Amino acid sequence: MTKAESAATKIMVVDDEKDIADIIAYNLEQEGYGVCKAYNGRAAWDLMIYEKPDLILLDLMMPGISGMDLCKMIRSNPRLAKLPIIMLTARTDPIDKVVGLEMGADDYITKPFHVKELIARIRAVLRRTAPSSDGDATETFDMDGFHIDFSSHDVSIEGHPIILSAQEFKLLKFFVEHPNRVYTRDQLLDYVWGDEVFVESRTVDTHISRLRALIEPDKKNPRYLHTVRGTGYKFGKMP
Repeated sequence: MTKAESAATKIMVVDDEKDIADIIAYNLEQEGYGVCKAYNGRAAWDLMIYEKPDLILLDLMMPGISGMDLCKMIRSNPRLAKLPIIMLTARTDPIDKVVGLEMGADDYITKPFHVKELIARIRAVLRRTAPSSDGDATETFDMDGFHIDFSSHDVSIEGHPIILSAQEFKLLKFFVEHPNRVYTRDQLLDYVWGDEVFVESRTVDTHISRLRALIEPDKKNPRYLHTVRGTGYKFGKMP
């Protein structure tokens, strides 16, 4: 991404530690990004509707509205649901990472981190959540009450809208475009996450679980997204 491209991208930094937020903002501005800041969850929530950021860096541990709470609020709001989120935290427990991803975060980075790593993560998330430019792709998908509009990213089950994050939509789109084929975790990482070197194979399981919770009427007996024991996952009707 060039600086000219970065300048058209606005990033919101949300951290109750003002010094950290200011340092992150300064480095992002040096890379050419537009930046807005908030020092607590309430201020961020009030500000993002008007600022319309392209990505949010969200501290996990904040008083009042925590990063987890704010992430859930964003994902449940139709106007903000597709906003890419990178969680920032000083906690290194793997469970925190899993919970963060299950809440809808697109990535997770622990403090302290190197600025170059943060910039690489931001670029990777922006690449993989960018709208597809393939004008020849099928515009819609319909199967047994399951409807997807690829141009608007609208998803519904039996007429009920389903709110997906950008990465969840990208994963679902890949499955829909490759039905009845089994993919391993590593293959999904290659095809869906691409050259993002920071993503672990466990991330696939987390996103599959969250996607199932959103699109399956019965998560324990999936209708659309199936586990092939010992191999991976497939999308489509089981025989």
